[in-house]
Amino acid sequence: MLSFVGCALSGLPLIFADREWAATLARMLGGFQGAGLIHRICAFVMIVVFATHVIMVFARAIRGGRFMKMLWGPDSMVPQPQDVVDIYRNFKWFVGAGPQPQFDRWTYWEKFDYWAVFWGMFIIGGSGLLLWFPVFFANFLPGWMFNIATLVHGEEALLAVGFIFTFHFFNGHLRPEKFPMDTVIFSGVIPEHELVDERPVEYAKALKEMLHRYLATTLGVVILVIGALAWRNRQDP
Repeated sequence: MLSFVGCALSGLPLIFADREWAATLARMLGGFQGAGLIHRICAFVMIVVFATHVIMVFARAIRGGRFMKMLWGPDSMVPQPQDVVDIYRNFKWFVGAGPQPQFDRWTYWEKFDYWAVFWGMFIIGGSGLLLWFPVFFANFLPGWMFNIATLVHGEEALLAVGFIFTFHFFNGHLRPEKFPMDTVIFSGVIPEHELVDERPVEYAKALKEMLHRYLATTLGVVILVIGALAWRNRQDP
């Protein structure tokens, strides 16, 4: 989160260098050279965090034998046919033409958020590396690639900033039930009443799994007690 804000603040003066407000913002960041340095530091942090996330996701899936669950099913971040149904039902609810849909582990807008950032990292990160190390990449790339990288990097960055501070900010901060911030990003947990209201399908599955565990534990204890009593009766003369 901090690296994205840092990249946005330091990158905008470089894109709009001919505007007065950009020059003012650049001076606050130590001039255009200072803004460039901050931009590169934040970009490095963002790339490291992104690479670490991808490695951890695949390592967790392979180690836990959940590779297929990562690609398909309610616990997957990959878009599913159910997401299309949820979008249709949600828009019907928006206009009062139907009930609010029942969501599972991930909502369609969370998946959209995730994949927008995921693919954006390749576009922004790849073009940014070309501009960061032009001498190295010029050894095997034609010059026109750097012109395209400059255009793509700036336009994609503006798209990312616009998306984050509109759609994402609304979903994560400005919705009445989340205002002023959805704290799950820090705590890793969601209150039970929010889970019931927002993701009743996941809540029902969690209750079912909890009940199965309690029943299995109770059954195990009962069998253990019966076995101990039977063994004791056999030992009595």
